[in-house]
Amino acid sequence: MNKIKIVSWNINGIRAGIKKGFLESMDKVNPDIICIQETKAHPDQVEKILDSYPYQYWNSADKKGYSGTAIFSKIKPVNVFYGMDKYIDDDEGRLITLELDSCYLITVYTPNSKRDLSRLIYRYNDWDPAFLNYMQALEKDKPVIFCGDLNVAHTEIDLANPKSNKTGKTFPGNAGFTDKERERFDDIMRADFIDTFREFNDDSGHYTWWSYMRQARERNIGWRIDYFCVSKTLQEQLLSSSILPEVMGSDHAPIVLEIGI
Repeated sequence: MNKIKIVSWNINGIRAGIKKGFLESMDKVNPDIICIQETKAHPDQVEKILDSYPYQYWNSADKKGYSGTAIFSKIKPVNVFYGMDKYIDDDEGRLITLELDSCYLITVYTPNSKRDLSRLIYRYNDWDPAFLNYMQALEKDKPVIFCGDLNVAHTEIDLANPKSNKTGKTFPGNAGFTDKERERFDDIMRADFIDTFREFNDDSGHYTWWSYMRQARERNIGWRIDYFCVSKTLQEQLLSSSILPEVMGSDHAPIVLEIGI
């Protein structure tokens, strides 16, 4: 069994992130695999980066400057898959799967329901069920590790102000904390996936995203919406799962998983 370190980070634009220290941060953390969400770029718009990661994969949105995912790996994968195959169309570049020797690794950027909740029904009826079905199909072959910005705070301890954001009698809730979004995360947990951060820490006050407004990051008024989750069969192989809130360069913090595979 080999120990590997994986970083997941919504970089909120990789070109902007490079200017804000993304490469230096990754050099310091030195993971084996880097999973990026919201690249907002096609690879031909970015100079060659991360030469020590010879295996580089991009899934860019058809619409330029929008969404997109990427994986940079020191480990050669067995296979690489883009999108969710037959489960849902993905022209927004939201998902990449690496097949490794002993597991599948997925980076995912779940659609935001939007402030007016105009994409909530799409998420609830289409995206989230398709994502779970896709992972369960992969699990028939090998265990699954998935990471990324899921755009949902699962429980009340996963955001600083749950009361003002949760669903009420006449209020559907704010995007990222509606009952429907949280229910779909419950579905993932009921399907025997593990929220790895909660295996090591059950306290409140640990967040991965902060608004740029009102000094939210300095005041730690945030949300935990970025996750590493694994198949339950990998539970005994978990070594650590952490957040790096001190690493700047995006409105999200990178998260780190160490696991034996």
